[in-house]
Amino acid sequence: MTGSLALNILHFARLLRRAGLPVGPADMLAAADAATRVDIGSRAEVRTALRATMIHRHEHEDLFNQAFVRFWRDPDVVRANVAIEFLSAGRTPPPEKAPPGARRLAEAMAKPRKRTEPEPPKQQEVDMVMTVSDNERLQKMDFEAMGAEEIAEAKAEIRKLAMPLDLRATRRRRPDLRGPHVDLRATVRASLRQGGEILSIARTRRAEKPPPLVVICDISGSMARYAQILLHFLHGVANDRDRVAIFLFGTRLTNITRQLRHRDPEMAFQLVAHAVPDWSGGTRIGEALGLFNRQWARRVLGQGAVVLLVTDGLDRDGAAGLAENMERLHKSCARLIWLNPLLRWDGFAPKSQGIRAMLPHVDDFRPVHNLDSLRALIATLSTAPRAGAMDKWRLAT
Repeated sequence: MTGSLALNILHFARLLRRAGLPVGPADMLAAADAATRVDIGSRAEVRTALRATMIHRHEHEDLFNQAFVRFWRDPDVVRANVAIEFLSAGRTPPPEKAPPGARRLAEAMAKPRKRTEPEPPKQQEVDMVMTVSDNERLQKMDFEAMGAEEIAEAKAEIRKLAMPLDLRATRRRRPDLRGPHVDLRATVRASLRQGGEILSIARTRRAEKPPPLVVICDISGSMARYAQILLHFLHGVANDRDRVAIFLFGTRLTNITRQLRHRDPEMAFQLVAHAVPDWSGGTRIGEALGLFNRQWARRVLGQGAVVLLVTDGLDRDGAAGLAENMERLHKSCARLIWLNPLLRWDGFAPKSQGIRAMLPHVDDFRPVHNLDSLRALIATLSTAPRAGAMDKWRLAT
């Protein structure tokens, strides 16, 4: 394979990554090898080879096809004019709705602007009362409304977040010179070294450690965008603390704790993509929670575990068995927190059957739709639960 073709495949892979597709180094090498095994003069064969090696999910094919058509036609021209192609009206009227991923692709292929020395600003008075900084705007922007550039900035901010949990006393004890408990066995053992003389009293204190954290996240079509960004937060949590278990569910339940333990985020998300077959599908909350209660509850919900349930509560099975499974989950853990992106609306009301079945069995009900809501969640987990926090929601049901 010629060096120019390999370089173009490298640039194409970087373009896909900027557009939000999980294309890693292994996929680049596989694509370069596949290009040597097909007729390089056949556009269809090259497209099939690259798609087979770089794309692993059905919902990514549309964005890949758009990127392939624009990149391999003339990369230099496309990088300079792609923004105009998407924004100009042209000879024909624009469609009512842009193709999925069109905005992300346009931002990924746009040629970066060269930095030039700014001209000295003219003296003028500017009213700054109603303006906000870009960082403040990013904190409050909904994940669903973010483009590729905002998503990249949000992921960088998420990597800085940490999740502290309040420490809880365990049954184990550790040596402590000022501990409240006397350790008779250790005291006698130490006296034997002094011929039976007791020169000091050994003391202990109950050891403290954070409780286990269990995350059950919805990846159905209505939650897919939020789940993709939350996975970056969960990856950092899984690598920074012990006793963390993470599950994804749509029409089935998948344990991805082992995949997210990989230190490299890119490799971890590729492993998750291969392990989860039902991304952006339907939602069966009751069935998924029932499977969790039967197969995983006794393994991961010991010692006062805290459970984060991330879902919008829209169940396609009509909340069949949902109340019973939520009640069992609530009784198996010390604290159950429901994170729902629909709470971003001021006029939210628990009207669907799924939401009404779940609300009586949670300890806290919080939004999760932007960076501010994630920081509020971290502050909540680092403090003790407030009594009566769910009264207004239970009364509403």
